[in-house]
Amino acid sequence: MSTTAEAATAAPGFAAQPFLVRRAAVLGAGTMGSRIAAHLANAGIPTFLLDLVPEGESAERRNRLATAALDALLKAKPAAFYEPALTALITPGNFEDDLPKLASCDWVIEAVAENLEIKRALLDRVVPHLAPHAVLTTNTSGLPVGAIAAGLGARRDRFFGTHFFNPPRYMRLLELIPTAESDPGIISAFASFADRILGKQVVFARDTPNFIANRIGVAVMFTAATLMLEQGLTIEEVDALTGPAIGWPRSGTFRLADMVGIDILAHVAANFPQGVSGGGFSGILAEIVRRGWLGDKAGQGFYKKSRGADGKDQRLVLDLSTFEYRPAAKPALPALEMARNAATVQERLRLLLANDPAKDKAARFLWSFLASLWNFAADRIGEAAGDAASIDMAMRAGFNWELGPFEMWDAAGVDATVGRMKALSIAPSSRVESLLAAGHAAWYADSACFQPQTGRMEKTATVPGHARVASVRRARGVVRGNAGASLVDLGDGIACIELHSLKSAIGGDVVALASSVLHPDSTAVRDFAGFVITGDRDNFSVGANLLQLLLVAQEGEWEEVDAAIRGFQQMTAAIKFCPRPVVVAPFGMTFGGGAEICLHAARRQPHAETYIGLVEAGVGLIPGGGGTKEMLLRAVDAAAALAPPDPRDPPSRFAQSAELATALKRTLETLAMAKVSSSAAEARSLGLLSPADRITLNRERLLLDARAQAAVLAGTGYAAPQPRMQVPAPGTAALAMLETGINLMGEAGFASEHDQKVARWAAYVLCGGRVTPGTPVSEQYLLDLEREAFLSLCGERKTQERIAFTLKAGKPLRN
Repeated sequence: MSTTAEAATAAPGFAAQPFLVRRAAVLGAGTMGSRIAAHLANAGIPTFLLDLVPEGESAERRNRLATAALDALLKAKPAAFYEPALTALITPGNFEDDLPKLASCDWVIEAVAENLEIKRALLDRVVPHLAPHAVLTTNTSGLPVGAIAAGLGARRDRFFGTHFFNPPRYMRLLELIPTAESDPGIISAFASFADRILGKQVVFARDTPNFIANRIGVAVMFTAATLMLEQGLTIEEVDALTGPAIGWPRSGTFRLADMVGIDILAHVAANFPQGVSGGGFSGILAEIVRRGWLGDKAGQGFYKKSRGADGKDQRLVLDLSTFEYRPAAKPALPALEMARNAATVQERLRLLLANDPAKDKAARFLWSFLASLWNFAADRIGEAAGDAASIDMAMRAGFNWELGPFEMWDAAGVDATVGRMKALSIAPSSRVESLLAAGHAAWYADSACFQPQTGRMEKTATVPGHARVASVRRARGVVRGNAGASLVDLGDGIACIELHSLKSAIGGDVVALASSVLHPDSTAVRDFAGFVITGDRDNFSVGANLLQLLLVAQEGEWEEVDAAIRGFQQMTAAIKFCPRPVVVAPFGMTFGGGAEICLHAARRQPHAETYIGLVEAGVGLIPGGGGTKEMLLRAVDAAAALAPPDPRDPPSRFAQSAELATALKRTLETLAMAKVSSSAAEARSLGLLSPADRITLNRERLLLDARAQAAVLAGTGYAAPQPRMQVPAPGTAALAMLETGINLMGEAGFASEHDQKVARWAAYVLCGGRVTPGTPVSEQYLLDLEREAFLSLCGERKTQERIAFTLKAGKPLRN
């Protein structure tokens, strides 16, 4: 392994041309292997999924293990596939009958049990069947890749490690682990494939035990547990201290262990060179594994769900001193409550570490914990990873940390924390001592990162095609902006309207900026060839600002509500009819008003993990910013595509056609049930995205993909659509049909009285009101109906109660 670690000080780069994968095979249909196969299917890659033939199995059931894995994938939570139909891309098979099929594969990935001899034995059988150009990789969470490759002979140059994180669809990190004999050109081409096609955050790791993310992540979990025992803290307190307070997921330490599997945690820990320094916790962990309390998959681990005497679910937590479960308690940590008000994780870290460790138990834990993390991470530079930036990227993408360890260190202040560590008798790593000795105050400065091996700041490697709005804003500045949105020049004649309001809600500031920027007579329309609407937050938009709406509705300021709806409708109209193409690049939660923004764009360039829906019915409203109108237009166009109306026929014939009736039913269901897609791919089936909308799998590529789409539209003679004036209204016949369905849902107990009222208003707008079928209506007429319905529902007590409840819950509205 030392040879591999010394093979190159610089990690391979990303090739301009990605490795071509037309067909792949996954060997091993366990949890990890099957989910890797599912994600390859998500990327559109036909894949063989092979496993053992169960002993004594009949001829027709020789693929039973792989077939059962495929069935389990369809039931997996969270969903493994972007949409269920993608299962058709996976062909189940077995190791006895189907190894010759590997000759048709460009990439074969071994993902069997974490056992060196099992992996070697299978690969010996696989190699003779591989095509000369094929790449062979092993998915391992920590076994030495060089040792796995030992028997591959001439294939070693096309072999390396690919460490996916579970579940592969959602976890962004892919660690690539070359051996000393891996071809750098192949590694670079494969890295580009994983980046562009699979949507992975690729990090190059050295062939050391557990690589980067698991090496650090598991080590700090053991550190947290050891400190808990030493300082007399509870499991709940440690989870609170190692969660959002420091920019880590809510799962903290012990909840994460339950999710991952406590046996998996113990297995990874066993791969450490000298084991993990866990003190008394190592024995506790062994006892928990012995008892079979392996976490979520066993129904109990550090936590356990139970039904109380009152019949309600309650969460229990393991008391490590008695090995008995007790009711979980909310941690009493005043320092965390104070830090919660900080706007950023950087501010929270500084606040928490400013307290006296002798008087505050949160500070006492965090100083020992973070000092251990920082030292351990620094000592991995040059051993597990080539530089600090790779470690930070691995921890952000693999463990969903908001900041990597070195970014956290910079936020806390390197010089000050090192001084404090020494005062607390914690010896700093020699790596950070060399940073300070070289006259630097932070690990990062001006797109460079300190490299202990050279003693200098070295330019941080960038991946072509990756960008966030923040990096462009820093380089180019802001053209104009306000508290909710900014106009940023992306280059190549394209500008970005960046959404950055608090909690990604759309308020008056966003409406004002977007409306003025996209107005046909604006300076921006004259200066730029196209626009992108997107942002850098966790979610594109959770919808309109409900608090503003609730306050004015409760005061009965209906003119103000009407003006707000008109303003929103004018903004979405500005998006749709802008003389320049507008491409919206949504991601994450894209609810309500955020979805309406998308519906009006010339094109959408969504991230694969876009959860989009017109969810207004959840608070007793209908989409009022043009969303209901746009859904009607899509229903009309879909019906017309299936059965083109004859120009000689009266408009009433098409308005009463079976095709339009079917499309209207589906649309009303989407609106009334506040349906939200589980992916961008599924959003197409809901009518929220079109077949022409291209999907980006890598979140880091979304901005520039959208810019490229806007540039293509602008460069090919884009002409804005004109407002439609002759939309054939479905009218009274369709409205009667939809209302009958609503009544039946109510009678069956599937819809409350208020839900039925909301659905009737949605049906009213979708049908163009109570007009004769086929009556030609304009888009503005439909917008007026939307506004009428929205205002009426705003005045309902039930609607205001639902809005208030949603705000109090503090969670985005969704189905």
